[in-house]
Amino acid sequence: EITEGELLLDGEHANDLQPSEREMAMVFQNFALYPNMTSRDNIGFPLRIENPGEDRGPRVDATARMLGIEDLLDRYPRQLSGGERQRVAMGRAIVRQPTAFLMDEPLSNLDAKLRNHLRAEISTLTRELGVTTVYVTHDQAEAMSLGDRVAVLRGGVLQQVGTPRSVYGLPRNVFVAAFIGTPRINLLRGMVRAPLDGAMSISLGRQYLRLPEPLSLDHQMLRVQQGREVIVGLRSEAVRIAKPGAARPGEVPISGLVEHLEFQGHEVLVHFNTGSQPAFVPDLEAPYPVRHVRRRRRDGSVLGRIRERAGALRAGPVVVLDDPHDEQPEQPAPAAQESRLPGDLVVRTTPDIELRLGMQIPLLVDLAHLFVFDQHGERISPAAARLPDLDE
Repeated sequence: EITEGELLLDGEHANDLQPSEREMAMVFQNFALYPNMTSRDNIGFPLRIENPGEDRGPRVDATARMLGIEDLLDRYPRQLSGGERQRVAMGRAIVRQPTAFLMDEPLSNLDAKLRNHLRAEISTLTRELGVTTVYVTHDQAEAMSLGDRVAVLRGGVLQQVGTPRSVYGLPRNVFVAAFIGTPRINLLRGMVRAPLDGAMSISLGRQYLRLPEPLSLDHQMLRVQQGREVIVGLRSEAVRIAKPGAARPGEVPISGLVEHLEFQGHEVLVHFNTGSQPAFVPDLEAPYPVRHVRRRRRDGSVLGRIRERAGALRAGPVVVLDDPHDEQPEQPAPAAQESRLPGDLVVRTTPDIELRLGMQIPLLVDLAHLFVFDQHGERISPAAARLPDLDE
């Protein structure tokens, strides 16, 4: 049951429509196949319900050919592998010829290799069919590779919707920035320094990022944050290992102590200690509801609706510079363990650079890829208007 808001399908109000009237087909996480039916009967079951007297054979056979499962039609679910069951489940959805698909984490029960293979199949299939598909997933790789538009939810509240490129390249808040991207974005506590008679910079504890002059418009706008704590976001590709003399325009130097190395084959992830303090992002691993869900009102005053929407806005990102677990020191804070991982800055580099634990390494930060968020986690730099090509 819808608790709040409006559901429109092709512009038509669909809140009170019965499932059979919505012309949508669903693919479930657990396949939801009838164990006493063959694959042929499972695929044809929706047709049997809609038109009991219709010959289902041709449409079932055509769907099976499309999915390459003709040889599985006479088998029962117990005789199928996980990937084969999911193909049959997809066939049951496709055979209805719906106006939209809803896929609820369809690959989460499969092993990694099979997930990658079926992900490519789903991408090809949905484009060939030309049917709008809503794909629910906790796997950002699936979302970014399959979606034309990505919607990020936190505790049931929409945080951002946009193209994969815009969500990654211009995250609206610190939760989206940390949720999207591998390895996770570096989030450091900082302080804006904007003296009237000196260079503007962002302090990161023992080091600082000096903003080059003339200041860009985005950096000029940071002056209003003078003396305030902010959150600095740097993705691993925004920092490179190089001496200050090799700096390109827009790059500024810092240094870091090597604390951990992750060899990935084609690259190495280096964990540096720069003397900075990581910012804490609540409920990133296991999001919880940030507000009580209210039953949808069928009527009400305009003022009441405005109040409800204001409440939804307030339910956005919470303060991330204050660890909520500090109020109860006797209880462990599992989410805060992230700040105790080796180092505070993760940088990608090539495997041909020899690094050892304990080495002090010069780094260059590309300020063109610097994100700055306020104390409540909202992005304040860069401004959306400065990057129109990202289609935010």
